[in-house]
Amino acid sequence: MENKINLREEFPTVMDRAYAQFKKHRFVKDIMTRDVTTIPLEASMAEATRVMGAKHIGSLIVESDGKPLGIVTERDLLSKVLVKGKNPKKISVREVMSAPLITIEPEATIKEAARTMFSKKGRLAVFRGGELVGIITAADLIRSLPETSETLLKVDDVMTKRVVMVPSNTSVEEVAQIMGEKRIGSVLVTRRGKPFGIFTERDLLTTFITRGKPLKTQVGKAVSSPLITIPSGTSIHQTALTMALKHIRRLPVVKNKEIVGIITARDLAEAYAK
Repeated sequence: MENKINLREEFPTVMDRAYAQFKKHRFVKDIMTRDVTTIPLEASMAEATRVMGAKHIGSLIVESDGKPLGIVTERDLLSKVLVKGKNPKKISVREVMSAPLITIEPEATIKEAARTMFSKKGRLAVFRGGELVGIITAADLIRSLPETSETLLKVDDVMTKRVVMVPSNTSVEEVAQIMGEKRIGSVLVTRRGKPFGIFTERDLLTTFITRGKPLKTQVGKAVSSPLITIPSGTSIHQTALTMALKHIRRLPVVKNKEIVGIITARDLAEAYAK
């Protein structure tokens, strides 16, 4: 069912190196993504989907005449287009984007970035002197969370306890509907009642929407498996490090061999912000 991680045993050198990086990063400019991908205001959501899928990213900055105006995300595609039965080719980015942008300066601290992201509920566009120079996501933040009193909290304190699970023979189309209606980014997939993998909105975007793969496909054929989990009682700091090392944004939490919750990169950022 799970692939638990003992970081010290599996990654002794990598973990030490990563921890040193954690302590070095203090400001937004240290962790922001500098190569910001943009899309024109009048582009279709089908075009936006192709770009996000090709680059394996979850958002695009929307611009008009070279001026950044807003942001469109994979969650927008799911909840504002697909779930409502709309054709991405006939819906413009303008119709679903979030605007104005939530902004922050490069010299802001990681703590300030986390608090801004938590209060404004969105990715952060980094501006210096009126020029867009980067973007910050929850995934960027968790790669840099310092070991403070906040991050020594346990995952049990901030995880989502209601975990959505679906049988492996459920169609991807049905799963997309569930994720869109519940506004969640993933579901756990079960086989004979036991979870063995995870399916995310990123999987939907890159594997199905972008490539035109049939949504009638059973989700069990498209999951990420084996399922990587974190033990109950793990600190937020170590959980963030696990996500960073494994390049994942969601971790089911296990206690007594049973899944008791799920923790996301955004959960970690919000916990640090508080």
